[in-house]
Amino acid sequence: MTRIVCISDTHGRHDQVVVPDGDILIHAGDCTRFGTLTDLIDFLKWLAALPHRHKILVAGNHDLIFERNPPGAEALLRAHAPLIHYLNDTGVEIEGLKIWGSPVQPAYYDWAFNRQRGPEIRAHRNLIPRDIDVLVTHGPPAGIQDLTVSGERAGCADLAEAIAKLTRLRLSVFGHLHLEGGRSQKVAGVTYVNAAICDEDYRAVHLPVIVDL
Repeated sequence: MTRIVCISDTHGRHDQVVVPDGDILIHAGDCTRFGTLTDLIDFLKWLAALPHRHKILVAGNHDLIFERNPPGAEALLRAHAPLIHYLNDTGVEIEGLKIWGSPVQPAYYDWAFNRQRGPEIRAHRNLIPRDIDVLVTHGPPAGIQDLTVSGERAGCADLAEAIAKLTRLRLSVFGHLHLEGGRSQKVAGVTYVNAAICDEDYRAVHLPVIVDL
């Protein structure tokens, strides 16, 4: 059994999070508030110091440095490799689990990793291998813990369609929408986790979610 600890949307408040022990720590994006180099350095020092044997990171829409200055971000990540696996429409196998990560979400203001709904974002979803066990995306699939304060369901329909085609998926981790952070639910054998730590006012109030696979 592998214990997976899920967090997301710490938005620079990571030092306020009590992270439970586990084998794999997943951060599903928005590790920074403003996406600066200084923000990222501070976060990566914190993340690298945690005791988990493996750490998975995808970027989020606030993490602008990953899209606007990839060489700078990648240099920092290399300094912390192999402790931290950064996934950008890429995968890794850890302890027998095939894990795929993607930062893209339906276009949201002028933040990072925006893609238009339909063919543009579908091209990213089509890259997901059918035989993965764990999927990490910044945003949720449509209809799963994707409620906004205005009552809108803002999840990605193309992501939901891609998930329906996956043959071995056991865990889907995401954040982005803070309202339902810290919650999990099981649907058709898949555990879905909205791992957002911050609430709508960027207060670190939601707890990490633990999943045993």
